[in-house]
Amino acid sequence: MLSNAEYVEQAYLFDLLRERIAEQTPMQELLKELQHELLVTTRLPMAIDFMLTELKHSGLMGRAMAQLSHYFTPFQTFLVQESEKESGRFSIGIALQILHADAQLRADLSGRLEDFEDAEQASLESGIPQPPPARRRGEPTTPDEILQRGRSGCFFFQFEAISRNRLGYDQGLLAMSGDPVYGDDWAKWLTGLRNQIGLVDLADLLFLASEEYRRRLLAEELDTEGKGPFLFGEREGRIALANRRKDPVYLFGAMQRHLGYPKVPRPIKVEEDRDTIPALLRRVERLESRIKLMEQEQRQEFDLTKFYQKPE
Repeated sequence: MLSNAEYVEQAYLFDLLRERIAEQTPMQELLKELQHELLVTTRLPMAIDFMLTELKHSGLMGRAMAQLSHYFTPFQTFLVQESEKESGRFSIGIALQILHADAQLRADLSGRLEDFEDAEQASLESGIPQPPPARRRGEPTTPDEILQRGRSGCFFFQFEAISRNRLGYDQGLLAMSGDPVYGDDWAKWLTGLRNQIGLVDLADLLFLASEEYRRRLLAEELDTEGKGPFLFGEREGRIALANRRKDPVYLFGAMQRHLGYPKVPRPIKVEEDRDTIPALLRRVERLESRIKLMEQEQRQEFDLTKFYQKPE
């Protein structure tokens, strides 16, 4: 994973692109303008230099991100490439909304890990144990717990983004399996999930990969050999068990309510009713006045003298 500063700058870049792309400005001009607003201590300005060169040759942003696989994740590249397809309904505006939220999620995870590392370093230098800064009650405090919760949050966020926007599970899960935020066990499980999704209920798959399932096996003195991997926590397993045979949307909503997992951004709807309805009313009034004049002319009741100007 990259440092916290890199993800913070990525989130800032994607957010500005989303705001300014609505003005129909070419992507090359936007990247060239925003390049000067980013921190030069990060590698994002250099990545933008390469992307500008590739945009001049191919005109595709996703192709440039694919060649920067050491900086951009496969999931980020997958979103941009899907938005650049002419046959798809997935627009670049929605992709940038998801990329912004995804970068914020990674920045939060990397920030927590760096806080823990800073606390350990301060403890070594001073000789006095210093706990990492507390954020909210009930949140993980050890690196392993932080990684487990962060990986689970990334999975639910990315999977919901794929399913809501109908981007295709096969290529989407393949891009997720190559994400550096996951470990080897996660990558292997995500690869196998490509063959099981659609055939087995998602809630069942999550429950069988949770600590809740392992706890129940141990409580019944059953062997856990060949089971797992147990990637999710006990709370995730209980929520998945409670949402069996239901729409996955309810499962995602329950995870967000009880565990604080991030929501997937929705398309921003522009309300045009405030301007459209008054304009239509004015046009109807003009049409009524014209029809009234035509009826008066047919009945030979039209008086043209009232339109004359009085002489000074």
